[in-house]
Amino acid sequence: MRLRHIEMFNALMMTGSVSGAAKLINVSQPAVSRMLQHAEVQLGFQLFQRVRNRLVPTPEAETLFPHVERVFKDLDEVQRVSATLRGGKAVAELRIASILTLGHEVIPRALKLFNAKHPDVGVVIKTFHSPEMLSALLLHEADVGFLYGPASHPALLLEEVGQAHIVCVAPKGLLPARAVKKGAISLQELAGTRVIGVESTQTLGATISQACREAGIAFSTPFTVQTYHAALALVRHGLGAALVDSCTALSADLAEVEVVALEPAVPVAILAARPAAAATSLPARRFTKAVQQVLAGP
Repeated sequence: MRLRHIEMFNALMMTGSVSGAAKLINVSQPAVSRMLQHAEVQLGFQLFQRVRNRLVPTPEAETLFPHVERVFKDLDEVQRVSATLRGGKAVAELRIASILTLGHEVIPRALKLFNAKHPDVGVVIKTFHSPEMLSALLLHEADVGFLYGPASHPALLLEEVGQAHIVCVAPKGLLPARAVKKGAISLQELAGTRVIGVESTQTLGATISQACREAGIAFSTPFTVQTYHAALALVRHGLGAALVDSCTALSADLAEVEVVALEPAVPVAILAARPAAAATSLPARRFTKAVQQVLAGP
């Protein structure tokens, strides 16, 4: 397919009609029809079927479309870089991958520090679950990633940049006053408290489960959610306490909830990951330092 055919095909997939595609790419409807016919002749298969005056993509078109979307994403990047060069600026971009939990507060706070010193560096942030994040790094789709440890991969360089701790977040008045005053509570003291469950097979969930097993504690969990921020929302509405990481707890509204540490402490390592086969860029190193600064606290 020629680039013009690809543009036409993308417009047809987005609008579902010849008239809509014509408006989108600023050509006449007959021109769109001719390009579609030429593209199908070149490809050797049909891209659309007409059903009630609508164009319905064939299975072949559905298979082709994700690849076309990637082409347009690359074209958008070419236009962005061209605009940067036209403005006389050097091309600088940092691609960051992060697990969801760190992406809510830690990464934005680090970005604020980084941007204050490097305002000309464009930053792209994508959040993933840990396995998908590591895959993005291995495919060189990101320059640096941040996740909870332990983790290992022979093709990645892993560096501990800080630690989080497991904390208890609870509606005001739910926890014993002595625990709130002390700022810490044991798992045994929480044994009779309704605790919101979190579906997780990731490092953080395994760490919490292991701590509960070692303490011989099995909580009553009438509500189960998929993410720690969802658990935080349920806590805010008075539906129980939750065990979350201290990075998630940064989002807690202290006017509505109590946040106390677990005693004894349950630490979780936070790692920076980079592809071992590629040199670490200066922006990636500086952003990693910003993350370390955020994790170190005031």
